[in-house]
Amino acid sequence: MDAVELHRRACALAGARIHAVGAAQWGLATACEGWDVRAVVNHLVGEDRWTPPLFQGLTVEEVGDRFEGDLLGEDPVAAWDEAVAEAVAAVGADGAMERTVHLSFGDFSGEDYALQLFADHLIHGWDIARASGGDERLDADLVSACLGWFAGMEQNYRDAGAVGDRVDVPAGADAQTRLLAMFGRVA
Repeated sequence: MDAVELHRRACALAGARIHAVGAAQWGLATACEGWDVRAVVNHLVGEDRWTPPLFQGLTVEEVGDRFEGDLLGEDPVAAWDEAVAEAVAAVGADGAMERTVHLSFGDFSGEDYALQLFADHLIHGWDIARASGGDERLDADLVSACLGWFAGMEQNYRDAGAVGDRVDVPAGADAQTRLLAMFGRVA
C-alpha cells in the first residue's frame, strides 16, 4: 500500500472509533498521559486541520495559531468528519506525495508526512477504542505497514518525547501488541 492509501485507511479506522464514542465517554482517560478521549480527538482534528495548508506549502509560522485550543466545539464527531475529509483530500491530491512539507522539526516529503499522519491516526484510533471500550483490533495490513515504517523512526520519536518508553512484550507477541509496545502502549 502507498502512503495515500495507508493514511486514508487509518483515518477511516480512527473515524469508526470516534463515531462509536458515547456521549458520556468523552472525558474517559486514554493511554496518552493527561489526555482524555476528547483531547485525543482534538489532537487528531488539529492534525487534520494542519494537513491542507502544510500540503499547500505553508510553513508553521504562516499557519500560526489558528488551530490551537478546542477545535471540537459542541459536536466533536462533526468536527472530526469535516477535518478528516479535508485532510484525506489534501493527502490524496495530485502531486501531494512529491511536495515538500515544512514541519516544525524540518522539511519532509509529502509521502514522509503522510506516513507520520498514518501512524498517528492508527495508534490514536486504538487509544480511543481502548478508553471507550470499543473495538481495539487494528487492521493487520496497517499494523504490518506501520511496524515496517516505525522501526526506522522509533528512536527519533522517543528522543523527541513523542512516544512513551517501549513496553516489554512476551516472546511470540502478535504484531499489534509489538507495535503498540513500540509506541509505549500496553495491549
